[in-house]
Amino acid sequence: MKYKRLFNTSFAALAASVALAGFHAEVAAKTVQVTINAVEKDVVYNNQGDSYHAWTFGGDVPGPVVRVTEGDTIEFTLVNEEGNKNSHSIDFHAARVDVTNEFDSIKPGETKEFTFTADNPGVFFYHCGSDPMIQHIARGMYGVIIVDPKDKDALPKADREYVLIQAEHYDNPDDKNAMMKNQWVSTVFNGGVFKYDPVHDPEATRWLQAKPGERVRIYFVNAGPNEYSTLHPIAGIWENVYASGNPKNVQYALQSYTIGPGDAATLDLISPVPGANAIVDHAMNHALTGAIAVIMFSDDADPEAGKGDNILIR
Repeated sequence: MKYKRLFNTSFAALAASVALAGFHAEVAAKTVQVTINAVEKDVVYNNQGDSYHAWTFGGDVPGPVVRVTEGDTIEFTLVNEEGNKNSHSIDFHAARVDVTNEFDSIKPGETKEFTFTADNPGVFFYHCGSDPMIQHIARGMYGVIIVDPKDKDALPKADREYVLIQAEHYDNPDDKNAMMKNQWVSTVFNGGVFKYDPVHDPEATRWLQAKPGERVRIYFVNAGPNEYSTLHPIAGIWENVYASGNPKNVQYALQSYTIGPGDAATLDLISPVPGANAIVDHAMNHALTGAIAVIMFSDDADPEAGKGDNILIR
C-alpha cells in the first residue's frame, strides 16, 4: 500500500505538471459598446499645416482605434451628425453580418445600431461603404479594429505596438474621376505626408520609438483605395508576419510583405542595435511621396511611446 500511495502521488504530480505546461490562459468574452460619429470637417494632411475637407470617423484621419478580444460582442452605434451633407455607413472587416442591413447608409441626423461578434483574432480594416465608396475612403473614412486573441500566449509578447494605416491622398477630394483613374498626388501614413519622417521633411516632429532588443508590433492596414503596399523595414527584417493579424498565419524573417487595398497584417520588428530603421512602402512612387515612417531604436526611448493610447501617434 505504501508504494501504491507513493506511485499515485507521484503520478498525480506528474500529470499536473504536464497539464500546467500545456495550459493557456484565455480571456473571458465580454460585451463592448462602441460609438463613432461621422464628421465632415477640414483636416490637416501634411507637416506644413495644409488641410482639405475630409469625411471622417470621429473627426480624425484615420478614425479611432477599436480594440476588443476574440469572442467579444460589439454593440456598435454610428451617428451621422446633423451638420453633415452626405449619407455615411461603416463596414467592419471583422464582422459577419448582412451587408444590406448592418452596413447600410444613414442620412445626416440619423443613428444606426447593430451588434456583431469578433469571431477571429487579427487586425482588420473598417471604412465607410456608402456610394461612391472610393470617395468616402479617399476622403478619410477609414480605421482599424484590433481583435486580440483570447489565448494570451497565441502571440509573442510585444514590448511596444504601433498602428500604421496607408492610403492615397488626392489633390481634389471632390474629383471622383481622378480617384477612378488612380491620379493620387501623395501616399500617407495615418493621414499625413511624411508624418513620421524628419529625413525627407525637416518639419516632421514625430517618429516611432523603441529600445534595441524590444519587440515592436506594427498593426498595418492598407486603406487604399487603389494601391498595393510592399512594406519593408529599411535596415531591418520582419521577425514575424501574420496575414490579417491571425496568429495561425505566421511567417518568419521576411524582408518585405505585400498588403493589398482593404487588407491588413501584423508585423513584428526587433533591432539588435541602436539606430534607425525606416518602415516604407517599397514602391518608390509611394515611399517618396509620403509613405515612410522612421523608427528610432535607443536606450532613452520614451517609456510611454507605443503603449496604451499611444499606439496611434496623432
